[in-house]
Amino acid sequence: MPFPFIIRLIGACLVAIVVAAGGERAWAAEGTKPGTPTIAAAATVEADGGKTRFKVTLSKAVTAQVSVMERPDRVIIDLPEVAFHLPAEAGRSKEGLIASYRYGLFAPGRSRVVMELTHPAVVSGMTTAPDATGAATILTIELSRTEREDFRKAAVESSAATKEASTAPTVQETKDARPVIMIDAGHGGIDPGAAGSGNVVEKDLVLSFAQRLKKKLEESGRYKIVMTRDHDVFVSLGDRIRAARTTQADLFISIHADSISGGQEVRGLTVYTGSERASDADSARLADRENKADAVAGVESGDMPDDVSDILMELTLRETRGFSHGFASRLVGEFDSVARLNKNPHRQARFQVLRAHDVPSVLVELGYLSSQKDLDLLMSEEWRARMVSAMSVAVDRFFSARFARRGTAAVLP
Repeated sequence: MPFPFIIRLIGACLVAIVVAAGGERAWAAEGTKPGTPTIAAAATVEADGGKTRFKVTLSKAVTAQVSVMERPDRVIIDLPEVAFHLPAEAGRSKEGLIASYRYGLFAPGRSRVVMELTHPAVVSGMTTAPDATGAATILTIELSRTEREDFRKAAVESSAATKEASTAPTVQETKDARPVIMIDAGHGGIDPGAAGSGNVVEKDLVLSFAQRLKKKLEESGRYKIVMTRDHDVFVSLGDRIRAARTTQADLFISIHADSISGGQEVRGLTVYTGSERASDADSARLADRENKADAVAGVESGDMPDDVSDILMELTLRETRGFSHGFASRLVGEFDSVARLNKNPHRQARFQVLRAHDVPSVLVELGYLSSQKDLDLLMSEEWRARMVSAMSVAVDRFFSARFARRGTAAVLP
């Protein structure tokens, strides 16, 4: 295939593929009923000289769109919603031009595969064919090694041609006198976050914890609780901030769990607040890693809201960060008797997700998945119950103090 044609092929970066025309097959009754997600039952990577082929076995027809991105070099495959029934280790091994790949739900009704590249590459061919049984379809995407300049041109054209649809949760505007609390379960969908032993991943653990916290806070009827995500879906950092501001949240709590290589001895819970300058080098490194969550999912993060650009916003930001620090201190105080705290439990760093200038915000790292002791606690129902109770008390005291400062009657009983 002539190389200029390859560049034109990837240049548009929105390549529609109709897999296995002819409708739905009886490959698996669960996966072929109308309205059910397509099932991806297997995926393989084959290297052949300067070419690498990514093959995925699908249960029914789909339409795929392919694009490329730089920093880091990636090939992105967008699909309608797909249920990935793949082994836990799928995508972790380097093979040919593919260093690794991730997959998952990217937005409601949309799934995504992101392939990290070992060298700049273009899509040189795409085919579909029935598998050996004739009951499923194999989608094959062939990558060919190319030069940096050609890849950069393709990435620029891809950025111009592809506009990311918002992944922000749908917000129902309702009149409610109660304080609004937004709970943000970190990562999600194609972005798994940190990993622990036993195939435990951060996105699942923090979602479960966030749902439990939501239920606890709702029990009193004092608050209106909203979540940035309530299932395993990707939500960009910018959309998390926009969701908090759209709901006019009075408090934003982001839930995470850290991991550190070779750090079994490093343990404990940490509460972070936003700051332009990190309190220490470890906090700066963590913020940098968390701020790359959009890149992990193949999203450009250039469109971040709330750049402080005038004196009124600056004054609001100062007041908001004061409230954030106050809530963080209350959290640490309540956690002290029920949890193992990090040696420096309240830290600061420039987390993108804490950038809303008018919403008091904290990021809670529940512990380290790299520590078996922390992981055992994080998986413990008893420990979670103690933690959400402590957080609930901290929330009550935060709003009681805030209402008292305003000199108004509190909604809290």
